[in-house]
Amino acid sequence: MGSVRTDDACLLVVTADEQVPADSDDLRSRLSEREFDAELRTVSSAASALEVLEAHPIDCLLTPQRLPDASGLDLLERVRERDPDCPVVLAPATGDEGLASDAIAAGVTEYVPADRRDTDLTAALERAIDTGRERRQRRAQSQQFSAIFDAPETYSWVLHPDGRVRRANESALEAAVGADTDVRGRPFADLPWWRGIEEGRGVIEAAIDRAAAGEFVHREVTRAQVGDEASDGADSRTLEVTIQPVTDDSGTVVSLLARAVDVTERVHLEQELRESEELHRVTLNNMTDTVLITNDAGEFTYVCPNVHFIFGYTDAEIHEMGTIDELLGSDLFDRETLEDEGVLTNIECTATDRAGREHTLLVNVREVSIQDGTLLYSCRDVTTRKHREEALTALHRTTRQLLYAETDREIAEIVVEDAPEILDLEASGVFLFDTDENVLRPAAVSAGLKRLHGPLSVQRATADSIAGGVFVEGQSRFFADVHDADVLSDPTTDLRSGAFVPLGDHGVFVVGSSRSDAFDDVARELTDLVATTAEAALDRVERERTLRERDRELKQRNRELTRLNQINEIIREIDTALVRAETREEIETAVCERLTSADRFSFAWIGATDVTGERLVPSAHGGTGRRQDYLDSVSLSLADGREPAARTAATREVTVVSNVAKGLHDEPWRSEALSREYQSITSVPLAYDEFTYGVVTVYADQPDAFGEVTRAVLAELGETIASAIAAVERKQALLTDSRTRLEFDVFDDSFVFARLARATGCVLSFDGGVRLHEDGAAVFATVKNADPDAVVDAAAGLVAIERAQVISGGEHSGGGTVLLELASPFLALQLADHGVVLHSVEATPDRTRIVVDVPQTVDARASIDVVSSAFSDVDLHAKRTVDRTTVRDLRAELLERLTDRQLEVVQLAYYGGYFESPRERSGEEVADTLGISPAAFYRHIRTVQRKLFTIVFEELGVPATPA
Repeated sequence: MGSVRTDDACLLVVTADEQVPADSDDLRSRLSEREFDAELRTVSSAASALEVLEAHPIDCLLTPQRLPDASGLDLLERVRERDPDCPVVLAPATGDEGLASDAIAAGVTEYVPADRRDTDLTAALERAIDTGRERRQRRAQSQQFSAIFDAPETYSWVLHPDGRVRRANESALEAAVGADTDVRGRPFADLPWWRGIEEGRGVIEAAIDRAAAGEFVHREVTRAQVGDEASDGADSRTLEVTIQPVTDDSGTVVSLLARAVDVTERVHLEQELRESEELHRVTLNNMTDTVLITNDAGEFTYVCPNVHFIFGYTDAEIHEMGTIDELLGSDLFDRETLEDEGVLTNIECTATDRAGREHTLLVNVREVSIQDGTLLYSCRDVTTRKHREEALTALHRTTRQLLYAETDREIAEIVVEDAPEILDLEASGVFLFDTDENVLRPAAVSAGLKRLHGPLSVQRATADSIAGGVFVEGQSRFFADVHDADVLSDPTTDLRSGAFVPLGDHGVFVVGSSRSDAFDDVARELTDLVATTAEAALDRVERERTLRERDRELKQRNRELTRLNQINEIIREIDTALVRAETREEIETAVCERLTSADRFSFAWIGATDVTGERLVPSAHGGTGRRQDYLDSVSLSLADGREPAARTAATREVTVVSNVAKGLHDEPWRSEALSREYQSITSVPLAYDEFTYGVVTVYADQPDAFGEVTRAVLAELGETIASAIAAVERKQALLTDSRTRLEFDVFDDSFVFARLARATGCVLSFDGGVRLHEDGAAVFATVKNADPDAVVDAAAGLVAIERAQVISGGEHSGGGTVLLELASPFLALQLADHGVVLHSVEATPDRTRIVVDVPQTVDARASIDVVSSAFSDVDLHAKRTVDRTTVRDLRAELLERLTDRQLEVVQLAYYGGYFESPRERSGEEVADTLGISPAAFYRHIRTVQRKLFTIVFEELGVPATPA
């Protein structure tokens, strides 16, 4: 295989048994004779030909019909599958019209029969190569057109010369909101695309007409957003529309190419560019920095239009000055340094404006080449900043001084003293708020303010004055002239400019000047800074003062907690002693000893009123040395009621004396107490359930020794002691043989027994047998002169009776027994808490009599008070002493041995007539009433009988048989 590379064509020749032609050199020479240079490549099989086609571009393929691995037509089909435009020349060694017809049907480019090879082969190859190149060119042009036409960023249409649509690309179809995708044949100007343009559809129609006449048309139209586009919140879009005529070889317009490109962003950018240019122009005219350009000689080549902001001159007047030395000075910078560094920044200099005012400038100088200018000067006026920096430096010094100030007045004096230097204003003052009188008081006034205004006066914290209004509203007020204010304390003042700034809740800062309009933006800012700094200092002092007070409170609370811990320890010890005590004397002695042990308190004693109820009688005391003789030195009369213990006994309320020395000569007992170093006293009543057992009084050797918590603890201790005394007396009451029996006539209609007797006209009584339960008590009451059912019906309407039940008797019986379940509180329970036993109650429609037994260890007089306090109207009818008949009370012993259930069963059986002969109620009936089985009833009855007989015959020594 041989090949020679040319710029003309590349020919691939497939040779086989039948050579085409026999010699490739002969074919090359014949092509050269026709001035057709070609690179020849030869292969010997169809597979090799396909490999070459895959690897290299081929301008033409020459093949015979017969090949070792395929036919020429097979090769033709496989080539067409790969490259439809590749020219293929079929030159069979033998053939007929059928082969030729098949070749043409398969798409062969040229068919050269065997008999015309020598004469027509070369020309056929030329024609095939030209045909292939033309096809490729057309395909390339078509692809280029398609790429342009189908560009996604461009909306494209092909139109008939009359404006009807022939074709539209995908972008145009997708963007045609609400349109049918098939727009062919429709007038271009009628497409939905152009319904929303501001210029109207006429501009599109006119453009089509001009393009159909052969003119290239270009338009920009504005199209409003519709449909989904409008829902996105987008504004109108700007489109660049072009319509280009397409002509044939004769110049006749055969079609129109219309394109639309969205140039909204470009239009916006152009608009922004124009606005930016305008902004830069306006900025240069209005910015405070000034730009100047000079040549090497210092002559002005450019002056910024805003030069008047700093210098007060117009740009023309600046040009007339000649050189920049007249404006900024001749020694502004070193030229050699500028040449070395290229730019010099922040050169500070002083310049005088047209009005003669000095300005501090920061100048930047750099080398440039702008037209004739070589040096650019950028000037910034920092006069205000300079002033602010100096003021802030002075304020910093003031702030450091305020850190060490300890009082509000000291802070006010520092601020007033430093304000003229910080603010460059001669008058200043500070009002501080007096919370007690709700007024603003002058705390510090500068000499300048005194000279211009005179001394400041006290101002009410109301809107009647400038300072008062500013303090109440919390808003600063600045005046160009204070005489323009709606309220002015002194219209003759020489002050003009003035500022009143609130100092939070502390007061008002006042500053002013004899000149008007002294408060520009910088002065206002600095004034607010001074006030804020002063307010922060006042806040700090207030916080420190609050912390000191809180620290004192914490220390006091710690002392109280320490005292409370001591009290709690005392309480624990007293509680332990109360549990172990067997008598009231032991209780009182233990309490006094515990209160005064380990120097807890100086002295403590317990006393109760005598039989006359007119004075206190000490029963126990505790303390060291001669302190107990204090009781012999003071009056303990309740009528006098001055000594704390006597006062508590008379009022039954806690008495606290925080400082004995206060009012020393008003009450004699104070000097006696103070001589024994008693400096504070607390007296607490010993009361439990409205029953008083006396008072306990405690004395301390320091003032204010009894805080609120200690008082509360001692008050609870008094109740605990009284409860312990009551418990001891109840215990002793059970062991005492003799007792005092008190009979009372009660005239209280609210008493439950009286109400039942009056409601039913019966005599209602019970012998004192009370069965206690969780929520109250139960009693078996005897009914006479009335049906028990009537009593039960009357009891149903009383809140004090939870349940009533007939035990014996019944309708028309004239009497019987009822079980009454009584709600708390019940008289028997109240009496029992104080060691008193309710013996019996008998109520008739006219009167009610109550009998109670008071043990010898219990105060009978106090017991009378308990009964009297339980009823609104009661009289003591009789009082006598009764003795027990045996060493051990049979009833009490039996009750101790019976369970609550056993007692309930035997009581119900007894009062229900079970033990009568004949029986009024059977055991089964009683068991049904109790809600238990008959077997359980009989078991309880036998158990009670056995316990009763054991006591009678074994423990009391009663003989089993008669003597």
